[in-house]
Amino acid sequence: MPTNKGAFKLFSLAGIGVFVHWSWFLVAIYSVQYRTHEYSSMIWNVLEYLSLFAIVLIHEFGHQLACRQVGGQTHDIVLWPLGGVAYVSPPQRPGAQLWSIAAGPLVNVVLIPVLAVLVSVSSHLHWYDIYPNAYELIHNVMIINLALLIFNLMPVYPLDGGQILRSLLWFPFGRANSLMAASIIGFIGVAALIGLAIFAQSIWLGIMAAFILMNCWGGLKQARALAKIAKIPRRAGFACPSCKTAPPLGALWRCGKCGQGFDTFLTNAACPHCGTQYSATQCLDCGTSRPIGDWMTVPPSNN
Repeated sequence: MPTNKGAFKLFSLAGIGVFVHWSWFLVAIYSVQYRTHEYSSMIWNVLEYLSLFAIVLIHEFGHQLACRQVGGQTHDIVLWPLGGVAYVSPPQRPGAQLWSIAAGPLVNVVLIPVLAVLVSVSSHLHWYDIYPNAYELIHNVMIINLALLIFNLMPVYPLDGGQILRSLLWFPFGRANSLMAASIIGFIGVAALIGLAIFAQSIWLGIMAAFILMNCWGGLKQARALAKIAKIPRRAGFACPSCKTAPPLGALWRCGKCGQGFDTFLTNAACPHCGTQYSATQCLDCGTSRPIGDWMTVPPSNN
């Protein structure tokens, strides 16, 4: 997944940093020049690409704000050539995951009638004769928004549609099995996308297919790891403050200083090999880290 490395920070809104990767500017220049035949002036091409930028950005803010609404943590938004990434950490519950993901495409759904009304009004006012560039811009932005919605809703992990499918499967089949199923379906989608890229001779579809393939493989490995963790016996008296899951038994936490494994709940978050004390303990199920005192569901004994 892209990070904010190699990206420029544009601004912060509601505590969320918005970054643009340097490669986005190269693609923007190419895209603007590639579509010069659409308008009488390149200024309109720039406005069209900025509209695409705005649509992707508010889509990602939809993810971020929905994640906050369900009690999750939000981080940065990074825009890069293949789209945007909202770094969110929703609670590890299927309903919370579903809303955090679905809120992004819902932004595009809300934009459909808004843009359709603008096209209808401009058509009624005969802008296609009076202001042809403005009419073409509004019409193209409407098509772009619809295309982004359809593409994002493809049931291919890690696209929004694939993650929505995973969240829905989570309800009956559990966290690990749902991720494994979504990843496998994603591989099928990758094969179809590669075929389409070859047929259309599109390098962008090929790059997108490679990106999806890497994420599907990562999702499959994560699903296998989650399945193994789920089979390990659990420790009584403790539960993750975020996902409410009891921690597994065993020396499954690795010290970042000496590299040795240890059971953090037996040693009160201190490595027994080198003595390093950790201020937070990571949940192996949901990945969040909180002070070990927050994990206790049963008060420690005085004996």
